[in-house]
Amino acid sequence: MSFSFFILLFIVALLYASVGHGGASGYLALMAIYGFAPDIMKPSALILNLFVSLTSFIMFYKGGHFKWKLFLPFVLSSIPFSYLGGTISLDAMIYKKILGVLLLLPVIRFFFYPNTEEANLKSNNFMLSLLIGAIIGFLSGLIGIGGGIILSPVLLLLNWTNQKQTAAISSLFIFVNSIAGLIGQLSKGVQIDHSVYGFVAIAFAGGLVGAFLGSLKFNQNILKYTLAIVLLMASVKLILT
Repeated sequence: MSFSFFILLFIVALLYASVGHGGASGYLALMAIYGFAPDIMKPSALILNLFVSLTSFIMFYKGGHFKWKLFLPFVLSSIPFSYLGGTISLDAMIYKKILGVLLLLPVIRFFFYPNTEEANLKSNNFMLSLLIGAIIGFLSGLIGIGGGIILSPVLLLLNWTNQKQTAAISSLFIFVNSIAGLIGQLSKGVQIDHSVYGFVAIAFAGGLVGAFLGSLKFNQNILKYTLAIVLLMASVKLILT
């Protein structure tokens, strides 16, 4: 494995954790660029997600940004559907096209949705939250992501959360959906490549740094735009090749 892969893995984990994401979409994009097979990509990305998203959640939770009332309806419907999506196998070409399209969602989120002021937030709708959670959960399990890249722009579009609340909710949402999706994959006989354990150590280190900086220190705009540009390049590559 190229040394550059490990450097980029650390950077991806840092950038994603700094905005409250587990990073699966970034890990998948990186592994696709380096020629990993989808059967290795999906479980590997979810395992990396578990460590980075939980680290990110703890940091944002300590900062007082987490809202249980907003989180619960999303996760209640997403868990069973994430498991269901994880049991489905896709053709490698179709898989990469869908992943490429989904990578555009965080690009839109980072470029076009600024932070929302607390005074302008609206109350969430419970039934709509259940529906959104189910759709995102299914796509999460199907592709091998935690769903934060889809949930985040939805929360901001509906004006239910500000930027750091979005990060806190998305990070725990990613964690539980990654568990459900991984269980679904393992139930269908998907094997975990042993190399993933080395990846975990590197991603976890990047996640620790990113979560600390994102929740406590950094103005996040530079990080968001950098991550968006990287994801846009990966998305174009996956869709066009």
